[in-house]
Amino acid sequence: MALKNHSFDSDCITLTRFVLAEQRKIPTANDLSQLLNSIQTAIKGISSAVKKAGITNMYGISGKKNIHGEEVRKLDILSNELFINMLTSSYTTCVLVSEENTDVIEVEIEKRGKYIVCFDPLDGSSNIDCVVSVGSIFGIYKKPKELKEPLIANVLQSGKNLIAAGFALYSSATIIILSVGHGVNGFTYDSAIGEFILTDKNIQIPPRGNVYSINEAHENSWNTAIKAYIHSKKYPNNGKIYNARYVGSMVADVHRTLKYGGIFLYPAVKSYPQATTFI
Repeated sequence: MALKNHSFDSDCITLTRFVLAEQRKIPTANDLSQLLNSIQTAIKGISSAVKKAGITNMYGISGKKNIHGEEVRKLDILSNELFINMLTSSYTTCVLVSEENTDVIEVEIEKRGKYIVCFDPLDGSSNIDCVVSVGSIFGIYKKPKELKEPLIANVLQSGKNLIAAGFALYSSATIIILSVGHGVNGFTYDSAIGEFILTDKNIQIPPRGNVYSINEAHENSWNTAIKAYIHSKKYPNNGKIYNARYVGSMVADVHRTLKYGGIFLYPAVKSYPQATTFI
């Protein structure tokens, strides 16, 4: 019998335990738990660094720019190194794609596994100096039977091919939101035992919210349909007006939308026409 009280659950479901159970539903994913453990380790390291950034002089920019031309923060570099080091040493990956690197990262042949991981090691890092919530984003694919050249060709797969995907949020708590193809679940980090514990089972977006989240500073660059849609939420013919909430860290905005419902938009603009996200 498991002991349960207000302070401790001796039969808690950790992220590793959850993934091992889910892995049985996917016979070909027999080392997925090993890969997700390496991602957990990177996230734990980033969480610690984010909390200590002010006293370890990790605030501020590094003087470099990423592939989008954005200033790279010191924490961006550390977070990227943590992800790369943990993933390449897990013996489960073959190709990595980071938002911080111009080119794909090829794992050494002797360390290669069958997974491809795409990640943004520290989303929203421009907010880090003012202690706003930031996060990490990751998606996992299986490699084709044989790696193609150029390596990026192995990565450009349909989202339907994702084996697992999720994000971590670093805020008042550190959480991981994860899907391995059977729903979406949330895990909260318990520093007392050093594990992520299942706290939000089978998360589903409420059918209707009252918040929209979009960077309205770019309104002049939106297409007509986006302008009309946002106008309809601000000035509805009937029903309640939607409230505007925009953090600027995608993970924070998306997590709020998952929990409370509403709309998150990252529409294409004239200077970046290929970027479009709707939730």
